[in-house]
Amino acid sequence: MSDPRHFPPHARAAPRQDFPHVMLREIYEQPRALAATLEGATPGESAVAAALGPVEPALRRCEKLILAASGSSRNAGLAGEIMIEELSGVAVDVEYASEYCDRATGTAAGTVVMVISQSGETTDALAALREARHRGADTLGLTNVADSTVAREAGAALVTRAKPEQAVPATKSFTTQLCVLHLFALLLARMKGRLSAEAVGERWAELKRVPGLVEGALEAWDGAALEAARRFHQAGSFLFIGRGVHYAIAREGALKLKEISYSPAEGFPAGELLHGPNALVSEKTLVVALATHDSRDAASVRRHEKTLNVLRYVKQHGGRTVVIAAEGDAEAAGLGDAAVFVPALPELLLPLAEVAPLQLFAYHVGVLSGCDVDHPRNLVKAVREP
Repeated sequence: MSDPRHFPPHARAAPRQDFPHVMLREIYEQPRALAATLEGATPGESAVAAALGPVEPALRRCEKLILAASGSSRNAGLAGEIMIEELSGVAVDVEYASEYCDRATGTAAGTVVMVISQSGETTDALAALREARHRGADTLGLTNVADSTVAREAGAALVTRAKPEQAVPATKSFTTQLCVLHLFALLLARMKGRLSAEAVGERWAELKRVPGLVEGALEAWDGAALEAARRFHQAGSFLFIGRGVHYAIAREGALKLKEISYSPAEGFPAGELLHGPNALVSEKTLVVALATHDSRDAASVRRHEKTLNVLRYVKQHGGRTVVIAAEGDAEAAGLGDAAVFVPALPELLLPLAEVAPLQLFAYHVGVLSGCDVDHPRNLVKAVREP
């Protein structure tokens, strides 16, 4: 008999039509948004590839890429940093958009600046873009709004195809940002000669599988998230952990929970939990662990085992855990008071799947806490100067 704590990734149910909140509907729209973002028979025929034309010479000589963003967009940038560095070999720094203008004014030759903003109108993102241009850098804008100011003023505009996002918390816009950043990393790797055309094609084929896998898993993830939220929504604090590219998704999970439910939540690299934040571990704390891995990737397997060791520590010290694990990983699931499985994918594609269960968990915690999940207090879609 299957353990009721664990939910299979492909338990497809009839497509749901009843969405009590806009946020939930937009979470369920993510497969369609991802598929739209990936239109094209090859990576080179994608809208992202076409958009890069004006800055392609700069990208070919690029030695350093700066990603400037805030909030969820910065979390996407942190995941993109690892995707881009591992695939293309180009060094990446991720800056807070709100800090970029106040940093040292020099911009070395060979530096390209990408500003990431869902709305394309956030004051800090626009200031960072204009400062980068003032410093003489070639610029890219990654946004969900094709006619936004960021899209118009950047040297090249990479537009996600999530369509308008009406709920204030970012869901489908965040996931499509991850998708564009992964595709950008593939294209840059090809420009730099780090990946052959055949290798890029193989990775493209894997990327194109993601929308269908997410669609097939959403109903099961929704049920798992609701059950976990019912059990743990009254926890005193929430710690989200992940290692490598999964750390960025842990940060996003914590941010989503803070935004929607007003719960104290923080995201950490898994190993850093033992360097101070472990003082918070108790029966009143819930640790949400991104413990997915690619069993074909030796480095991913090593990171995974280290994450499991941290989970064992948490359990030994009385902490409660929710584990996001790769399909069939009974060892990781066994370390969770609740567990959710996501489909087996290459390491750098796992964030595209594992973020949705965290969005759903935050959504259900917010609803159970009586919060307005579509319009959380004090939040707006595009942050302006106060």
